[in-house]
Amino acid sequence: MSTFVLVPGLWLGAWAWDAVAEPLRAAGHTVHAVTLTGLAERSGEAGPEVGLETHIADLTGLVTREDLWDVVLVAHSGGAVPVTGAADRMPERIRRVVYVDSGPIPDGVALSDLWEPGYRARLEESVVDGQRLPLPSFEDLRASGTSLDGLDETALARFREQATDHPARAVREPLHLTGGGEELAKALISCSFPLEQVRAMIAAGHPFFAALAGPEWELRELPTGHWPMFSRPTETAAVLAELAALPES
Repeated sequence: MSTFVLVPGLWLGAWAWDAVAEPLRAAGHTVHAVTLTGLAERSGEAGPEVGLETHIADLTGLVTREDLWDVVLVAHSGGAVPVTGAADRMPERIRRVVYVDSGPIPDGVALSDLWEPGYRARLEESVVDGQRLPLPSFEDLRASGTSLDGLDETALARFREQATDHPARAVREPLHLTGGGEELAKALISCSFPLEQVRAMIAAGHPFFAALAGPEWELRELPTGHWPMFSRPTETAAVLAELAALPES
């Protein structure tokens, strides 16, 4: 059995993983779903000082506090940034890093640096009090190329109702890496892009995909929208369990 640490993307808390954690726990796995500082039930902890380093410390602190080893560290979407940072800081505790419709962030890069300039400008304009980034409209997400496939009106309404403003500093703050996590086993679960397209972009040296070319990577496809924990949770759990069972290299 494996130990999973599940990290959600922007605007989400541990609640987003409920339907994934349930089948994993039923199969005997240990699951820690994370709410990062300033989000969901921890929204009262938000403040201008909450940034990427805070969220990395959330993860390293959990792993240390719970004395977790051989961890399968899972990042959805924007959760890739603190996950990449945490894996870099304590690689000896990590068995595999799994990126769900996301990928590793290079040293010195902030999440907002990866956004298309127009989308980035619109999100910056929406920031409240200089520190809180609200969930954009679903229309704006679609326009930015984010797939909402598999989410019906009920799922979208729940998403909107339970989402919380994300600490803006966490998306603006560059990630600083030591290289400690470079050789860890890694995996991609691609939802928005067919693997054929992903492999073509790896081969072409696309800056967002070139890092996935190494032998430490396993690639999986789960066709759905950008939030598979909502649209295909049982299948998401099954792919995570499959990846956790693979040898490390």
